[in-house]
Order: sequence, then C-alpha cells, then structure tokens
Amino acid sequence: MKKLVMAAAGGTLAGVLLTSQVGPLIAQEASKESSVYEQLDLFGDIFDRIRAQYVEPVETDKLVEAAINGMLTSLDPHSSYLSAKDFADMQVQTKGEFGGLGIEVTQQEGFVKVISPMDGTPADKAGIKAGDYITHVNGESILGLTLDQAVDMMRGPVGSEIIITVVREGTKDPFDVSILRDTIKLTAVKGRVVGKAVVLRITTFNDQTTSGVQEALKKGIEELGGIENVEGVVIDLRNNPGGLLNEAISVSDAFLEKGEIVSTRGRNPQDGERFNATPGDLIAGKPIVVLINGGSASASEIVTGALQDHHRAIVVGTKSFGKGSVQTLIPLKGDGAMRLTTARYYTPSGRSIQALGISPDIVVKQPEPPTPGSAETEAKAEESAAMKERSEADLRGAISNDSMTEDEKRVYQEEQARAVESAKLRDEDYQLAYAVDILTGLSTIAHAKP
Repeated sequence: MKKLVMAAAGGTLAGVLLTSQVGPLIAQEASKESSVYEQLDLFGDIFDRIRAQYVEPVETDKLVEAAINGMLTSLDPHSSYLSAKDFADMQVQTKGEFGGLGIEVTQQEGFVKVISPMDGTPADKAGIKAGDYITHVNGESILGLTLDQAVDMMRGPVGSEIIITVVREGTKDPFDVSILRDTIKLTAVKGRVVGKAVVLRITTFNDQTTSGVQEALKKGIEELGGIENVEGVVIDLRNNPGGLLNEAISVSDAFLEKGEIVSTRGRNPQDGERFNATPGDLIAGKPIVVLINGGSASASEIVTGALQDHHRAIVVGTKSFGKGSVQTLIPLKGDGAMRLTTARYYTPSGRSIQALGISPDIVVKQPEPPTPGSAETEAKAEESAAMKERSEADLRGAISNDSMTEDEKRVYQEEQARAVESAKLRDEDYQLAYAVDILTGLSTIAHAKP
C-alpha cells in the first residue's frame, strides 16, 4: 500500500514539475515568434527606406532578389538563389551544353577559387588550373562580391574576350589571362585503350555520364578482343567538379555487386537516405585504378569513396577537393529556384569528407612539364638517345633464338611495343602512366603460375 502511495505521490510531483515548465516554454516560444516578426518589420523598414530615399531609383525585384541571395550565401559557399534565367541555364548545363569559360568555381576568402577547368574548354586551353584564384575581371576587383555576382561578371556573348587576373600558388605575382568565351559542349566520358587497360576520362556528372561510361567500356573491351584480354580499368576523375548525385550513384553501381554506395544525413534523422549497389559489374571484377587530384569534387568524391571503401579500386593521385555536402534545388514562384545545402554525404565506411577530401592510397604528384630548351629537357633527350643503344640482335651474325615459335615471338614483340608506349605515356601524363603500370603489375601477378 505504501508503494502505491509513493508511486502516486511521485506521479503527482512529476505532474507538478512538468506543469511548472510549460508556462516558461510557451513564453520562450512566444518570445522567439515576437523576435522573428520584429526582424521582419526591421527588414520591411529598411526595404521601404531604400526605395524611398536611395540616391537613384532601385528596381523592387532586384532588391528582393539581392536580399534572398544574401540570406542564402551567408549560410555556406554552395547555397544560393537562382533567378529564372540562372535556373534555366543550370538545367541546360546538366544536359551537357552551355556558354561560358568552362570552369567550376567556389568562393574562398572573398575571391573566386577555381575547383577545376573542364577538358577542352576555353579556360583549359588558356592554362587555368585547379586551385587558381581569380581576383579581377577585366581589371575590376571582385573582392566583396557574392559568388553569383562574380560569375555574372564572367558571363558574356560567345566569342567575346574576357581578361581575368589570376593568383597562383608558387607564382610570385598575379598575372592576366585573356580568354575568348565559347559554347561549352561537354563530352561527359571519353574512352581510350592504353596497353591492355581501358581508360575512362569522366569530366562531369550530367545526364550523359552513365550511358557514356557504358558505351566507352563496350568500345574498349571490343578493341582489346574481349573482357578476358582486359587488364583493368582506369577511371580518371581528375579535375572533375562533380554534378548530379544520381549519376555518381549509378556510375559507382556499374562496378559494384553489392553494398552501400553513399548515404546522406540531413538536419532531421528521418530525412537521411542510403543508396545501395545492385548486382552486376560491367567489367566482371577486373582491377580498377581511380585517378583524383585537388580538382576532384562532390560526385567525383562519392564514386572514389565508394570504390575505395569496398576495396574495389586503388586510388592514385593527390587529395581531392573535399566537398561533402548535398544541395537540393527547390523551385520557387516566378520560375526561379533556391539551391540549398540540405545534407552531408558519407562514404560506405561512414566517413564524411567535408573539408577533408579523400586521400589516395598511393600519392602520386603530376610533374610540371619541363620548359623547352631547359637543362631538364636536354637531359631527357640524352636519356632517350641512350636508350636507343644497340643490342645483341643488332650484331652481325648473331645466332637466332630457338626457344620461341614465330607466333610466340610475335606476341612477345607486341608486348614489348606496348611497354614502350606506356613508357612514352610517362612524359605525357605521369599519373595516368602510373595507374596503367599498376594494372599491368596486378595482371601479371594474377596470371602467374604457382
């Protein structure tokens, strides 16, 4: 009986304590609501004062757009407001063709920072590099502008000239670069065969990427005479700024049989999503090397993280950019849209790469090309000449090799020729040559007889 009383007393006490907290909580919520309305009233006062007293007439819609954009850009570098025109332009970009310079940018320390130039675009041909800072456009400073305002300054008619001032790490003084604007036609995937490896150069993740990967793989495998002759695949994601999340997921799925690809976690736990691979590997388990660098961002990092965490690929190159957030496009009244950061994404092992990037399994830096006429260039020429020294086969009267049939000799000579081509590739693209060498080494071990 005492226990029941104590329980009842405890219940009553708890009820009193709970009731005593409800009043202050309601008061706090009312205070917050009052504060919000006071802030909105302040905004309204400033808005009216600008329209009535600013030195020149101001268009109302521009004021509202600037206020919205200022609110969004204050959150993080990737949230912003898109006017009806900007939203339409973005939808065109995801389909793979648009006008501009061909650079993916972000904002850092008040300046525009290049995430990466896109292959074959005016910016790429002009020598713009990942990590460059753009400080001026046509001699006008962009310090203090929002990212969208700075990007607007770089837009213009196709064929028109723009001069951007660039600050580059390792270069003492800023320098100007002249670029002619052009229509940017992105080929999302370019395939080639190097030795017995299929190389997939993925430049962006748009509507064409997954189909481009499938088509390039099919052609490469056919060129090598079937999947049994393929040593492996190089997925080149260097200077790939990212793009559509669903395309990153489907490209990852193309090389995975099962398991998680990526998960997203937003502010509310129930908004989190998890994406898993479905059965089917387009290259039947053949080895993969993924190439990344500081210009590999967002969707590129999703693919790299998924393949790395599942031990499906060896990652080679330098640390990636580190954009681990998800932006949602929310259409608004007036045909505009809001790009809002709504979640972080996590690799299958549960790691967030936001601001950290993905570290390669093997760090390989891309050497700067030697200056023509320099001592380094001359040394390479001498080394190349030395490699052309005569061998036993060049000697008059040398006896023949009797351990191989003519067919075996032909195969051996073809293998030597491929090795020589791979060596030449080192001067053209050292990181890619390194990746191909890894696949060749793995294939050699896999086919070694016990």
